[in-house]
Amino acid sequence: MEANDDAHIGRHGNQRVVLELTLDVRPDNVSLRSLKHDGHDIDHRNYKTEISSTSYDQSKIPALSPPRSPGANSLQEQMRKEKRYYEAASPAREAVAPVLGKSKSRTGQALEGLRFISRTTEGRDPEELWREVETRFQRLADPSSCLLSRSDFAACIGMKESKEFAVELLDGLTRRRFGIDKVKWISKEDLAKYWAQISDRSFHARTQIFFDLCDKDSDGRIAEKEVKEVILLSASANKLSMMREQAEEYAALIMEELDRENKGYIELSQLEALFHEGFESNDSRSQTLNMHIGPSSSVHYYNWARPMCQLVEKFNFHFQSQWQRWWVLTLWLAIMFALFTWKFIQYKSHAAFQVMGYCVCTAKGAAETLKLNMALVLLPVCRNTITWFRSTFLGNVFPFDDSLNLHKLIAGAIVLGVIVHGGAHLACDFPRIANANPFLFYATLGQDFGYQQPSYGEIVSTSEVMTGIFMVFLMAIAYLLASRSSRRNILKLPWPMHRFTGFNAFWYSHHLFILVYALLIIHSIFLFLTHDWLQKTTWMYITVPIILYCGERTLRAIRATQFKVDVLNAAIYPGEVLALYMAKPFSFNYLSGMYIFLQCPNVSPFEWHPFTITSAPGDEFLSVHVRDCGDWTRDLIHMFSQASIKKGAAHTFIKRYPRLLIDGPYGAPAQDYKKYNVMLLVGLGIGATPFISILRDILNDWKIEEKERKNSDTFSASPSFNGSPLRITSPLFTGSPLFTGSPLLIGSPMLSNAPSPSSKKRSRNKKNVYFYWVTREQSSFEWFKEVMNEVAENDQKAIIEMHNHLTSVYEEGDARSALITMVQALHHAKSGMDIVSGTRVRTHFARPNWRKVFARLAARHPYETIGVFYCGPVRLTKELDSLSQKFTQKSKTKFIFHKENF
Repeated sequence: MEANDDAHIGRHGNQRVVLELTLDVRPDNVSLRSLKHDGHDIDHRNYKTEISSTSYDQSKIPALSPPRSPGANSLQEQMRKEKRYYEAASPAREAVAPVLGKSKSRTGQALEGLRFISRTTEGRDPEELWREVETRFQRLADPSSCLLSRSDFAACIGMKESKEFAVELLDGLTRRRFGIDKVKWISKEDLAKYWAQISDRSFHARTQIFFDLCDKDSDGRIAEKEVKEVILLSASANKLSMMREQAEEYAALIMEELDRENKGYIELSQLEALFHEGFESNDSRSQTLNMHIGPSSSVHYYNWARPMCQLVEKFNFHFQSQWQRWWVLTLWLAIMFALFTWKFIQYKSHAAFQVMGYCVCTAKGAAETLKLNMALVLLPVCRNTITWFRSTFLGNVFPFDDSLNLHKLIAGAIVLGVIVHGGAHLACDFPRIANANPFLFYATLGQDFGYQQPSYGEIVSTSEVMTGIFMVFLMAIAYLLASRSSRRNILKLPWPMHRFTGFNAFWYSHHLFILVYALLIIHSIFLFLTHDWLQKTTWMYITVPIILYCGERTLRAIRATQFKVDVLNAAIYPGEVLALYMAKPFSFNYLSGMYIFLQCPNVSPFEWHPFTITSAPGDEFLSVHVRDCGDWTRDLIHMFSQASIKKGAAHTFIKRYPRLLIDGPYGAPAQDYKKYNVMLLVGLGIGATPFISILRDILNDWKIEEKERKNSDTFSASPSFNGSPLRITSPLFTGSPLFTGSPLLIGSPMLSNAPSPSSKKRSRNKKNVYFYWVTREQSSFEWFKEVMNEVAENDQKAIIEMHNHLTSVYEEGDARSALITMVQALHHAKSGMDIVSGTRVRTHFARPNWRKVFARLAARHPYETIGVFYCGPVRLTKELDSLSQKFTQKSKTKFIFHKENF
């Protein structure tokens, strides 16, 4: 869209300056087309004004103060000042103010985002940054000489974690300025000049610094050896071990691209061209698979007129998004309150009330809630039942994704009930019984105690009280060992106490609840004040849940003998990850996103561990990926790595894999992906496993759909002669089960062109998938390389966007990753492969900006419901959940968040 704007720009004394701007307004930016002053064109070709898309209204573009003359240089400077003013005035805004920068080539705009300081300086005021550098200089400099040591330069400029790179940067700067390198001491004046060059964001300054880094002998030329040294330096700073091994190959690639005349060196102008190629291709993202994410201005926001309306809208949104949790929680609390009140009132009219007062009412009310919760706590761990319920209409009513949290919540209520029940008895009821007036005791409680008033010690030693105390003791052990700090070995205990923490301690201690329930039954039989069997209601609460849970464990034992799987192949990937490929058992049906329990009797005959299925339901095999995160997984990986025995000169392998048992499959949040046409899949590290299965499943659907389409096209293109069927005996159909034993008749009902019902269903439910995989280690990309390459090759309709993010590499724009980015772009353009991941999917550096991700999806898919699926550590859960709620509330796109933490 083109817009002409006659704007009052400003005043200089009494002079009024009017500029006519012609702007190109696009969905993602606003750029300057022409500039006129008093009807005369101003040459603007060497300048570019660009306003990036933002999350607020594009019409709110700040007015610019006038230059002293209509000349371009003064206009450039004034707009730079205006940019700094608006950034300082509104630091919280996501908008990017107008930037006008000099650029003699397209490399200027391609490199405008490059930064030479660490990630912590992003969005900071340059003067404030210099003050911090100056403060560090005063702290680190030698007090007597006021000079900074060479070894402290990295810490002084904020690159303490990249000391080697910072020292090389210092040498490059001193070579340019003094013609020497390896200076030992730096004055404050020199530091200020170095910092000005480092923080200078102009194109020429950046390329000059990289040229200085490469040009070790200061001859104005860069040899292949010097290029290799800088690649090694950058790879080391970014922890890219695989790239260090291929530094010579990448240096040769750069020389091959730039040194076309085989001079043996390249010059600064050629380096500028390399920057241009690398960053322009990196930012443009020619393929949809690797689209760069920026802020979006197309997000539609609602505006509430009054605070009360806003509060009502927030409550309404929260209720709509959390209603499943709220109604279950409300019902549970209401039932507990009703049971407590019922027993409290009942015992208020009991004869024992005259002796024990409200203490007995409180204890009995808490006991009734304990009966309920001891029954309910078993239900969330009945995995087979929950998996079956997920596939029914109850899956839309109950929050089955929160079954584990519900289990923990009920356990917390049990702890509270035990404290109230046991505390009321031990601290109030029993002392009152022991010290009661004998006449009152015989009249009210004598029959319950055999007409003999007991002492406090005699009451505690009874079977009723002792079973209760043992139950509390066993429950306390299980509760403490199930805590997160104990279960994940966060709590480091000295030897030999460390054996009492970890997953094994959690797993085995939880089986103490078998004794707890046995003691609970005994405890409920021998009661002081209740003698009628029908009034002893504990068995009524727990019978059905116990039968259901025992049935689940029995089913697991049966399936363990039935689902004995044969391991087809096992692969050990970098990062201590074991990929197991097993033959799929007969009648083993599952959905993508589900998980199984795995047992290896050779490691432990009792331990079962959950792993997400990484194969698709349509695959002929069953696969899981196991990462070393404990003693059991470590032993399993070691056992399978030793199972391959090298034999013979032909390097053949005989596989003797350990026996495996599986139990499942069980439902998980990710299996609900089929409910959405648009999905955001986020995996951290090994948390990508459920989404690999989803990608495989979508890929298999593509293949089936493409096969059906080709068959349909083949049949529809066949000729017809006078309305008679055409007889074909071509060997094209040989071996097909449809045509065995009879010729093919084109036009017969059997070969109708109408697509199959499954094909119709697939065509109606087109998916858009955005997959983000964030990992710290470059070697992690080896885990699912084949799947990513297959998706990249077959995604002709641009349905899937895959984004790999490597957090060990400094973000795009940092000097320590700039050369990596250039080589990455050059190699990808030539071979179609990414040097970091080894796949066809380009790798981004640093963590994603999740706010921008959500803004772009909201702008791209208005009025859609987007399923946000996350699998990984807890630390990212809160941010993604918060963004889902925020963008659902403020945009016209609805985000539904699902999580699976480990």
